[in-house]
Amino acid sequence: MNKITPREKEVLALVVQGYSNEEIGRKLNISKHTAKAHISEILRKMELQTRAELCFLAGKEDLI
Repeated sequence: MNKITPREKEVLALVVQGYSNEEIGRKLNISKHTAKAHISEILRKMELQTRAELCFLAGKEDLI
């Protein structure tokens, strides 16, 4: 698994808390499209398909 960046960790923390792409964008002062791109990159690096898988693994592996 490729290491996720500090910014991706910020996004991941908000995903785990249940925020939408739009809400993540507002909180981090980025567009919802940029938030989606970060999430897509995290999923790619972790070889996952869904946000649910990401949340499960983040909790299990203590990624945030």
